[in-house]
Amino acid sequence: MDQNLSQYRIFYSVARTGNISKAARELYISQPAISKAISKLEDSLNTTLFTRNSRGVQLTEEGQILFAHTSAAFEELNLGERELKRIREFNMGHIRIGVSNTLCRFIMVSYLKGFIEKYPHIKITIESQSSTHTLAMLGQQRIDIGLTAKPKTGKSLVFLPVMEIQDTFVATPSYLENLRLREGADADLFQTGNIMLLDKQNLTRTYIDDYMNANHIQANNLLQVTTMDLLIEFARIGLGIGCVIREFVRDDIDKGRLVEIRPESPIRKRTIGFVYHPGRPSKALDTFIRFCRECAPDPSITRFK
Repeated sequence: MDQNLSQYRIFYSVARTGNISKAARELYISQPAISKAISKLEDSLNTTLFTRNSRGVQLTEEGQILFAHTSAAFEELNLGERELKRIREFNMGHIRIGVSNTLCRFIMVSYLKGFIEKYPHIKITIESQSSTHTLAMLGQQRIDIGLTAKPKTGKSLVFLPVMEIQDTFVATPSYLENLRLREGADADLFQTGNIMLLDKQNLTRTYIDDYMNANHIQANNLLQVTTMDLLIEFARIGLGIGCVIREFVRDDIDKGRLVEIRPESPIRKRTIGFVYHPGRPSKALDTFIRFCRECAPDPSITRFK
């Protein structure tokens, strides 16, 4: 399109009103400027668009064809402007979030509750998956933000800390009592017990494997579980010794339903936080990040300054 958009705007206004003076008043420009713009457009298209008469102007057959297209184009532009105005007035937008089932249940839901109450018109899509998959989708820009443990790599990503978590081994008192009766009081719990870990698709499993290898802890009887929720439930029913996140079973430990098994070398704490690409042109995402920085949804969550 070689013509200036303003020429089409003038053509559209003249064709719609059928009168140059009306179009001039509508567009706040002079009648000679209107006539000059129409003449330039007709010259550039090598087509007569209007016939003039005493009552104003009338579209030629070619002008009617062009008017049909410009009407559709300007209506789309008007719809776009109204949509932007609606988004601005209602603070609308769309955020795509990646998070594991466990982190969604124990952490993300609290954030979402407060955010939705404050920004009810922002659309939120949740991709429930492993943290490994979340980081992969961030790299592919298929989601806007993820909640994961702090990744070892990802220099192009911003990490906003939310809380620290402590991995720990737990079992029911009855499981430990029966294990010691069967194997002896001095038996190595990790070599004789049923050790339950997340499967190898999970970042937590990689972290725990590194810890166990570094501390020469060997599990002879290993049960792999797909989710932390299942791992916790299996530990609660006495299926074995589960490596779980302490913050998620704190009440069980405090009330004696689960017992912590602490190796000589403690497992180092990990940091959970939001991961996202900097500079993404999304007002909704900026709003969500600002909310997460300012609002701790639960007093039990340790915030970083």
